[in-house]
Amino acid sequence: MANKNSRNFRRPAEAPHRQYAAGGSFVKNIIIQLGLVLLSALLFAGSFPNLLIENGLPFLAWFAYLPALLVIRKNSLAQCMGWGAVYGLASYSLFNYWLNTFHPLAGTVVYSIYLVYLALVFLFLKLADILFPRRAYLVQWLVWLAYEFLRTKGFLAYSYGITGYSQWRVIPLIQIAGITGVWGVSAIVTFPSFALAEALKNLPSFREISRAIGDFVKKEKLPVFCWTIALAAALIFGFAKNRDYSSFPSANIALVQQNTDPWMATMAPSQYQIIQAYRRDMETLKRLSDEALSSTPKPDMVVWAETAFVPRIYWHTTYRSDQDSWLLVRELLDYLSNKDTPFVIGNDDARMDMAKNPDPQEMYRVDYNAALFYKNGEFTQTYRKIHLVPFTEHFPYKKRFPFIYDALKKQDTHFWEKGDTYTVFQGPGFSFSTPICFEDTFGYLSRNFVRAGADVIVNITNDAWAYSLPSQNQHLSMAVFRAVENNRSMVRASSTGQTCAINPDGSIRAMAPPFTESWINVNVPIVRADTFYTLYGDYLGFTFSIAAAILLLSGAVWYTIRKRKRG
Repeated sequence: MANKNSRNFRRPAEAPHRQYAAGGSFVKNIIIQLGLVLLSALLFAGSFPNLLIENGLPFLAWFAYLPALLVIRKNSLAQCMGWGAVYGLASYSLFNYWLNTFHPLAGTVVYSIYLVYLALVFLFLKLADILFPRRAYLVQWLVWLAYEFLRTKGFLAYSYGITGYSQWRVIPLIQIAGITGVWGVSAIVTFPSFALAEALKNLPSFREISRAIGDFVKKEKLPVFCWTIALAAALIFGFAKNRDYSSFPSANIALVQQNTDPWMATMAPSQYQIIQAYRRDMETLKRLSDEALSSTPKPDMVVWAETAFVPRIYWHTTYRSDQDSWLLVRELLDYLSNKDTPFVIGNDDARMDMAKNPDPQEMYRVDYNAALFYKNGEFTQTYRKIHLVPFTEHFPYKKRFPFIYDALKKQDTHFWEKGDTYTVFQGPGFSFSTPICFEDTFGYLSRNFVRAGADVIVNITNDAWAYSLPSQNQHLSMAVFRAVENNRSMVRASSTGQTCAINPDGSIRAMAPPFTESWINVNVPIVRADTFYTLYGDYLGFTFSIAAAILLLSGAVWYTIRKRKRG
């Protein structure tokens, strides 16, 4: 009896010790999983241009998602959503850190969006793990590819961070973009992360890694074989593709980089100082253009960046609402009239339109972010930006979310109206189109321009606001794919960089030094042969999305049926 009481007496003392051990194990587990998620975010950001590595380290992308996938294997649905939120916030805070200089709300909005997006993606990845116990990794791979494609659609469309773009300097590999778009490159590059996560999911120690991978390869011969063949075929195709453009006709295009943010002039304390700042920018643009025009061979065309000249040319010419601005516009037009070389000029194309702006106090003014084409000083054609930047250029939900709209307006957001025409300009011996700003980050836009008849893609952009070389290189990394996808030369005129010419194979032909007042006169080949991607577009992205949806839905149905039968 005494022994029994003694045992009962000792139990309360032992229970806290076990609880402490369990609590210590829980904290250790959380720290390890947090470390894995943050490591995955770091690998993701490091594979793209970043603060430490100018062009990024593309090989990191081949296993960037592995640490996070190992965490998904060990957690519940709710826990996976939490880890997904952590990953989304961490990865885009590291990758798109420069957004905070773009707009007071830009960083907060984008980081919050990807916090939510990745929480949902991790949920679906865990669902795949539950519903497909044998080959979950293949479904997870499709889910990830569907996520990358679908997030480039709709109002919140944003292409930064698509895995395939990390390979922008691996020229042989990215040639398959002419067949598959960027989605084929993403499919090849992401597969190792998901395969390795499957191979290592029950790994007891680091010493058994090679054995676990070997066992996985034996078990999953067909998927591994298909991936190996796809990678080999892509590289063979890339190396074998003819990239000698010496026999093609060419165009000489001068690209002007004024090294200022033209919109900073609006921060000046007085109207006089604003006009003087606009004048300084104009004089810089004219001087650099004259230097380019005096070079040999003489350019066939001169290109200025997005809104390089801010005063509204059509508006002030037509309505004369501000005398100082009109005088500056007239100086520009006088300059252009003395040139026999065509100019492409980024400008705010403002018009009166009561249907779109019924406010008489604003003179019914509607603004379009535009590219204007001048020949012998005469305006000939215009392109108005079709795909606007969400929140900072465009917010169509004023009535539904008035508090967001008011917050944006208080931050002096400049809203634009959408264009609706894929303009093809008729240049001197070649045709071209002008995606503006981040429009060259979306494959469908450049494809539509080429299908409309563009021989050359001419991107005009202003990335000056970011004060960031990684930001400019991240933008450039996506522009490279537009050239490859459509087998077209591409030139870019940017306010501060990267002003450059890109060959149809994605290689950089010439580039102006970033953050300098510069011009380059580039000779680019005129290639008119269409690619499979130009003809059929994002078929692969749609295929991944449909396949992922069908598999998850069918898996859920069969899981429910099996569960009921067991019950």
